[in-house]
Amino acid sequence: MIEEKGSRLSVPFFTLTEWFVRIFRVILGIAVLATPVALIAASPAAKAAAVVNYVALGDSYSSGVGAGDYISSSGSCDRSSLAYPEQWADAHSFASFVSVACSGATTADVLSSQVSALSASTTLVSITIGGNDAGFSSVMETCVLESTSSCLKALTAAQAFVTDELPARLDATLATIKDDAPKAKIVVLGYPDLYDLSKSGSCIGLSTADRTALNQGADELDSALSTAATVEGATFADVSSKFAGHEICDSSSWLHSVDIFSISSSYHPTAAGQELGYLPAFTSAAG
Repeated sequence: MIEEKGSRLSVPFFTLTEWFVRIFRVILGIAVLATPVALIAASPAAKAAAVVNYVALGDSYSSGVGAGDYISSSGSCDRSSLAYPEQWADAHSFASFVSVACSGATTADVLSSQVSALSASTTLVSITIGGNDAGFSSVMETCVLESTSSCLKALTAAQAFVTDELPARLDATLATIKDDAPKAKIVVLGYPDLYDLSKSGSCIGLSTADRTALNQGADELDSALSTAATVEGATFADVSSKFAGHEICDSSSWLHSVDIFSISSSYHPTAAGQELGYLPAFTSAAG
């Protein structure tokens, strides 16, 4: 109720109070209506989580030879629970994961027995490949058991193969992976240098000439892999920098030298090499 007193209006106190209450209710009502909308817009749950279907392909560097703790069901493929694909899967959420990487695999093996694991729903693929095509295991055997001249001759033949024949095999392999998994991000991982040449003089075993040539062979193989990845729209992950300071001849090597008790582990990453060398390189490339 409003009373007029002369030329002035007198508004009772209860009317002012009622007015403020009404204004407050209006403001509160707007806030209540707006809040759920804001929460929905800002909530991460409102965005569909990316579905990851990961398939690991490749050779012994991806199966985890040298890392130990082999999965019995993998048989002669020697897949390790400590290999970088398994460790990545342990640390990430995914809809599906399978590793078909196998010790001794070549590009022909990937095409004949591994790409069948891919599908249109595959979103992530990793692969190490090419070393067995170039015959580096037999090269290493020659370098360990025979003279420096024999080692260098074997390496020269392997390097010629990497330059002249391997690129076509890599292109065909990556093209098939891309066709079979068209939505997938494909990560091609390289091979590390085997030796820290700065420590070679005080490191027993092969000659520095042998070691230098072996590192050059790994570098040329990585170059071929990097080029093929670029051509086929894949991502190349260089692991050499990760292994720097942890090569053979270093006190904390992440690579096995010749192991007479486990010949297949020779010149392969240790469990630390998989975890601290390959895993971070893959994780960074996978995004």
